Amino acid sequence: MKLARQASAFFFWAAIASRGLFAQQLPSSPETMRLRGIELRYVLPDPMFDNSQADPIKALYVNAWAFGSSKLAQLVRLADSTEINALVVDVKDDTGCLLYPSEVKVAQEIGATKCVRTKDVQSRLDTLRAHDIYAIARIVVAKDPLLAERRPKWSVQNRDGSGLWRDRIGIAWVDAYNDSVWIYSAQLGQEAVRLGFNEVQFDYVRFPDEPKEAMAQAIFAARKKGETQREGVQAGIAILVNRIQPLGVPVTFDVFGLTASATGDLGIGQVWEDFVTVADVVLPMVYPSHYYKGSYGLAWPNGEPYRVVRNALSEALERSRPLAKAATIRPYLQAFTLGRRKPRYTPHEIREQIRAAEELGIETWVLWNPRSVYQRDSLRPYRVPVVTVTGGAQ
Repeated sequence: MKLARQASAFFFWAAIASRGLFAQQLPSSPETMRLRGIELRYVLPDPMFDNSQADPIKALYVNAWAFGSSKLAQLVRLADSTEINALVVDVKDDTGCLLYPSEVKVAQEIGATKCVRTKDVQSRLDTLRAHDIYAIARIVVAKDPLLAERRPKWSVQNRDGSGLWRDRIGIAWVDAYNDSVWIYSAQLGQEAVRLGFNEVQFDYVRFPDEPKEAMAQAIFAARKKGETQREGVQAGIAILVNRIQPLGVPVTFDVFGLTASATGDLGIGQVWEDFVTVADVVLPMVYPSHYYKGSYGLAWPNGEPYRVVRNALSEALERSRPLAKAATIRPYLQAFTLGRRKPRYTPHEIREQIRAAEELGIETWVLWNPRSVYQRDSLRPYRVPVVTVTGGAQ
């Protein structure tokens, strides 16, 4: 463990079948990020980040509002005192808005730079670097209502000619067959790397998960004759990989937890092998609350976090085992309570999911809470390694 993290230890945050619908709309704080009385951005060496992360990533999801506010200080302190060593930060969330003012032309043209969550992203990234926290940029691809509204030719259209097709909650989607959609996300990813993010993670790399009747009304104008949803996603993720990997950072993808269990593409274009053979890391979202009654023979999956996660990840490992080169599996685990459904997710339920992953040899994971609120007791406290000195002193 690096010196900065050791020093910190000594002293001392959807009809949810979708992601991001819980995102808390908090006002961004204008204050400059300061911790321990030091203006950190002026005392850091170059390069900003060392991408040779030695320890398994154990991360928290951080929405853009939290990252851009004083809440970031709380999350940094939580990382300093626990096993957490990484944060997944929304660079583009499922509203289409950006974390920071972008120089990407499309972002400027559609107004994505007018709804940014922070204007001091560099100093905040410097803070993460000073605390030895690995920074992951999360970019939502196909669920981008801002891009859909401002670039209707890139968007899913209604079959009746009435305009944009919308999902069950009225949100417009971009056309995942359209290469321009993927190139835009790739450009944002490239920019995030230049700013100093260690890794780029793409979410919503798929088609809408809507009933067949609703999808029958959707027109994907960019679809080539005979092209399947799976082929559309394959082409899209190839664009992302080819444009990000040369920058020397990991390219990672979020996928439905059931992707590792399904024999088809779940009707959204996601097939496990398509991701794990090209990505550096694949993150199956194995939230127990998202599994239907009867999954894995369980009458109440949400009440069986250990068994759901163990079963889901066992299947993921089994699917990856025959492949010559397979991506690391880093699951997203549930750190939220879904509405009034019980049980409430206390530290016990969260630790049970982590236990299930670690018993299978998976030591890397991300906790997801859309509000970016996390319970300290669900995390192991940080321990400074004992160093053996010549002569036997410790």
